[in-house]
Amino acid sequence: MFKSAGLRSTKQSYEYHAAGQKYSGENVYGIIRAPRGDATEALVLIAAWTNMDGKTNRGGVSLVLALAKYFKRWSLWSKDIIILITSDSRAGPQAWVDAYHNEHSSPLVEPLQLKSGALQGVIVVDNALDHRFQSLHIVYDGINGHLPNLDLFNTAVSVATGQLGIGVSLQRMWKHEDSYRERLQTMLRGMVSQGLGHSSGPHSSFIPYHVDAITLQAVGEGWQDEMAMGRCVESIFRSLNNLLEHFHQSFFFYLLMQANRFVSIGTYLPSAMLVSINFTIMAIALWIRSGRSPAPRFASTSIGKNNSLDMDSVRMTGTITIVPKQDLKVLERQLFMPMLLVFALHSLGTIPLYLFNNAPQSQLIPSFTLVAIVNLFLPSVVANLIKRQIPFTSQNRLLFQSFTLLTIGIFLATLATLNFSLSLFIGLLSTPLSFIGSPSPNALRTIGIFPSKTRQLVSTLVLQLLSPTNIVLAVLIAWNADAGDILSQAAFGWNVNGLWTQVIVWCVWWPAWLAGSVLVSPLL
Repeated sequence: MFKSAGLRSTKQSYEYHAAGQKYSGENVYGIIRAPRGDATEALVLIAAWTNMDGKTNRGGVSLVLALAKYFKRWSLWSKDIIILITSDSRAGPQAWVDAYHNEHSSPLVEPLQLKSGALQGVIVVDNALDHRFQSLHIVYDGINGHLPNLDLFNTAVSVATGQLGIGVSLQRMWKHEDSYRERLQTMLRGMVSQGLGHSSGPHSSFIPYHVDAITLQAVGEGWQDEMAMGRCVESIFRSLNNLLEHFHQSFFFYLLMQANRFVSIGTYLPSAMLVSINFTIMAIALWIRSGRSPAPRFASTSIGKNNSLDMDSVRMTGTITIVPKQDLKVLERQLFMPMLLVFALHSLGTIPLYLFNNAPQSQLIPSFTLVAIVNLFLPSVVANLIKRQIPFTSQNRLLFQSFTLLTIGIFLATLATLNFSLSLFIGLLSTPLSFIGSPSPNALRTIGIFPSKTRQLVSTLVLQLLSPTNIVLAVLIAWNADAGDILSQAAFGWNVNGLWTQVIVWCVWWPAWLAGSVLVSPLL
């Protein structure tokens, strides 16, 4: 088809392995050289044989092939146009874009024989319907929470709604009346998709390479036909062809509430930062407390002649208080053991990380069940080992909690600038970690209705309910999703797409949860 249209074309074979399964196929692509260009920039038009829902993309492939012949006859192009047909929507695009940027894993992924210039934009056509469609569903989520420049999304919306009268939907909100509830629901769906960081379409593989990409998916049953979708793609390509430089003026960080409404980073980022700063502030407070005596002892307001203690006076808010000098001294902090424990727990997270990313699909559910059961007893086991092998003082306890909170606070603050949604969700689920452990000495002295054992029991129950495995299980039940399929997709994302959500879960969130559970364990 490409050769008959006068395009230079070639093939690329690939093979990936994830969760004990093999993902292989072949990509076919051709290049329309720009009559007015110098092959330094290129646009990409993609159609996958099977879309993300597993349906055959007949309308999309046929439309892309027709557009290839149509574009070839024009002489106005200043950028090369690459026509790409992939065998699937996840492995194929990833193999092609990796090979295009020479980041592929040889010999499983074949290098590209034909290349053009820097990729300026990617449009994916998805039309698996056998009838006329009602509207276009724009999919824009990238891997690891990356997003395309908002100008590309606005261009597609402006062309579809303004010029052609085609309705636009996003985040599977098929009916959107621009009410507060629907805007909130759309934003939350976008945050969940961004937080998971998974591939939402063929376009997702391009965004980590700073290539703006979206998918146009035909949905519903209406009176729009392939001609209308083709005109939409043509207008978008003509708009991209007029670009003098890469998209950079608009936002790369945003939350969409509707096709014409969004929340910018300056509005939503402080919320995630406040959640992460909560851990840092508590860590600083625990650090200060670790250098003081465990329980200040106040004496009388006058110094007796026969007082055997070495006393000193402290003036506070106009009141003079007599306290022992030993209570005013700063204790020397023993840092080695608490830091070693924090490092050991975070290193322990590499075990489930390796297990879930390398186990065959048949072993994923048993492995998840095993980890969930181990989480019930692991805090008690670790607490018992610490108590028997290490002289764990009250200062060590405070420093251990301080370093744990400081670590998760730093990670979440950094993550908020990369993947806001994932940082916010993990921060909210980890908030109880700031309130576990021993309360302040003054609170212990003035509030006697909250015994220590009761506090430990409540804290243990809350942390067990908020463990990563229980949260994942609750999400699977709420979504009515198959655990094996979800874990298999996560392993595919790790091995093929470079997904690092698992690293945050098992090497940041889970160790912090385990440390908090150890601190409230009655065995410590």
